[in-house]
Amino acid sequence: MLNDKKVLITGSCGTVGSELTKQLLKSDDYQPSEVLCIDNNESELFFQEQSYLSDSRARFVLADLRDRDSLVELLQGVDVVFHTAAYKHVVMCERSPMQAVQTNILGVQNIIYASQTNDVEKVIFTSSDKAVNPTNVMGTTKLMGERLITAANNSQREHKTIFASTRFGNVLGSNGSVIPIFKKQIEKGGPVTLTSPEMTRFVMTIEQSAKLVLNSAEIACGGEVFITKMPIINIKDLAEVMIRKLSIEYGHSSDSVSIDTIGAKPGEKLYEELMSDEETRRSVELSDYFAVLPAFKGIYKDIDYKYSDFKSSTVSNPYNSSIETQMTQEELTSFLETNNLLRVIEDGPSQRYWPGDKESATANRGIK
Repeated sequence: MLNDKKVLITGSCGTVGSELTKQLLKSDDYQPSEVLCIDNNESELFFQEQSYLSDSRARFVLADLRDRDSLVELLQGVDVVFHTAAYKHVVMCERSPMQAVQTNILGVQNIIYASQTNDVEKVIFTSSDKAVNPTNVMGTTKLMGERLITAANNSQREHKTIFASTRFGNVLGSNGSVIPIFKKQIEKGGPVTLTSPEMTRFVMTIEQSAKLVLNSAEIACGGEVFITKMPIINIKDLAEVMIRKLSIEYGHSSDSVSIDTIGAKPGEKLYEELMSDEETRRSVELSDYFAVLPAFKGIYKDIDYKYSDFKSSTVSNPYNSSIETQMTQEELTSFLETNNLLRVIEDGPSQRYWPGDKESATANRGIK
């Protein structure tokens, strides 16, 4: 489906965007005629371009989702859009909600407008598990992004662009993920900080996330939210496996690196939801996905939702990390080693903070 197509990737410097770029340009599975990468991070975009100087299909342009006119120009002649750009850090979005709205909501609407104006064939929007029953600004904006994408597909009369979303959980090894933080804590000899021993998460690798986004573009009929089937881990198991595998490398015994339970942060869920109860009533199961079909189908046109890898029209349980089968520690160890996730290197702090943490610390010191 992507062979000889002109593809545009927003947020090409991000975790998923950069992996999409890599797979489209370096994998034999895809043969696009052009890959146009846009981002508003000037320095990262400059360095990204240096990696593909020998590939005439690769183009890199500095652009912002908030500039609708620029997007209309950039999308001229584009066949497929992968929209991965977004503000994704919960703390930053909570502190600056209108910035999140302008990028994560209005930016999506600008992509929709530019795509319809240029009769783009398909637009795939990458969402997040935090869009399900959102408890924070970031999740709420991603949910609204999904709604805009579905509504654009269902309400268009003159245009034929197919819009769909993909929704997945934690990408292990991505920027800001828990593995680099645990690794730094183990390197220092501990303690490894755990919010709750009951906390569970859906996980996947960067390579898997990009592959599934690309595959969803091939099967999208219009308006769906594709939920990737993912393995589930207990975060306490992850901490224990990492301590056991890495402590000796840093000159510590595994017994000397302790785990401290610090409690869940405001708005942080003990489990992840990739599908709500309401969505189960309008979902179908495929081999690698669940497809949530639009609640208001065919407002202006009827869509025949047919999939070659269809498995069932009945989905009885919401896709929730607390009720699905978790990986054992042995399976988790194999997963981490097979995907080279224990070798992740990232500059950054060994702790993560949430809104109110620094303010509380200041108040406790009597500082006004």
